[in-house]
Amino acid sequence: MADQGTRVALVLGTSAGGVGRHVAMLAGGLVRGGHRVVVAGPPSTERAFGFAALGARFVPVPISDRPRPLDDLRAVLALRALRGAHAVHAHGLRAGALAAIALAGTGTGLVVTLHNAATAGGAIGAVYGLLERIVARGADRVLVVSPDLGERMARLGAGRVEAAVVPAPPLPPSGRDPEDVRRELGTGDRVIFLTVARLAQQKGLETLLDVAKALRGPGGDAGPVPGPAPTGPVRGGVTGEPVPEAVFLVAGEGPLRGELQGRIDRENLPVRLLGNRADVGDLLGVARALVVPSRWEGQPLTVQEALRAGTAVVATAVGGIPAMVGEAGLLVPYGDIAAMRDAVARVLADDGLAEELAGAAARRGRELPGEPEALEAVLTVYSGLS
Repeated sequence: MADQGTRVALVLGTSAGGVGRHVAMLAGGLVRGGHRVVVAGPPSTERAFGFAALGARFVPVPISDRPRPLDDLRAVLALRALRGAHAVHAHGLRAGALAAIALAGTGTGLVVTLHNAATAGGAIGAVYGLLERIVARGADRVLVVSPDLGERMARLGAGRVEAAVVPAPPLPPSGRDPEDVRRELGTGDRVIFLTVARLAQQKGLETLLDVAKALRGPGGDAGPVPGPAPTGPVRGGVTGEPVPEAVFLVAGEGPLRGELQGRIDRENLPVRLLGNRADVGDLLGVARALVVPSRWEGQPLTVQEALRAGTAVVATAVGGIPAMVGEAGLLVPYGDIAAMRDAVARVLADDGLAEELAGAAARRGRELPGEPEALEAVLTVYSGLS
């Protein structure tokens, strides 16, 4: 491992969620381990995550979420000051590419963790492709959150590609009674399916609305499932019986809120947009399953949180989700609305299946790596840098 007292620089771009929390976890752990840590990123990330309060030195660098030539030039110039660090560890494609340009030829070891896939097309997709090539050829180590990302970076010429360890921080227990949570939500005795996601294109929330529509009865609430009966055993009753009423809760905010709410209202869907919530642990405690309809995910923190809470998972089999979930959930191909509908319907109608998946989720959650494993993993990577 890297010697204590060595300087490690962590670099990130604009973040309000998982990437920032991961960098904060690494910064705090490295400082506690006796390492001198510098965090470089937009001032908004310091306000959101408080790196300086964790003992790191924060350096403002204008790394935005999209190309801005003047800011990118300023970022490259600022990142050159990190040469001489034992390791520079950049998080995200843009931060990684700018760090690779800044440190080219300096001999400073560069590690880049890719937390997301570049899914855009057109001109933006071409820019992302260029950034991927810069990272593949400029980083000493590339850490990836899913096997498909690793295969892509290897094809682009990355010399050393390894799996990243990105654990979710523990959810603090609130002590609230589940019945109190249900009363506050106003869900009555309906079965709750929870989605925790930014209201954005990547999250596939139009599929969630399609599923809610398919499970909605003629009166607007969830009722008998239309179309073919759910496949698999139905331990909770006799096949053909009306399934319980369901409500789909979505915790999160984002640019698609207006569009999603408009469709919910027009079609009278049993879906409620809750906005950002600080009580995700409480919501998981009353949900029968976490539903993840995403186009792509790496190592989603919400899936880890659900597994640790012993909440079943119904998700698309994309990115890093299959390896993370294992047998603790029902996985379906992205875009297969019928398969997602049937998976949700099985969990809704079958109490025994829901209990079986919940038990498997709790067991899988206990197996997931935590902060000590993540710190050990990055220190091992840093120690291998020349």
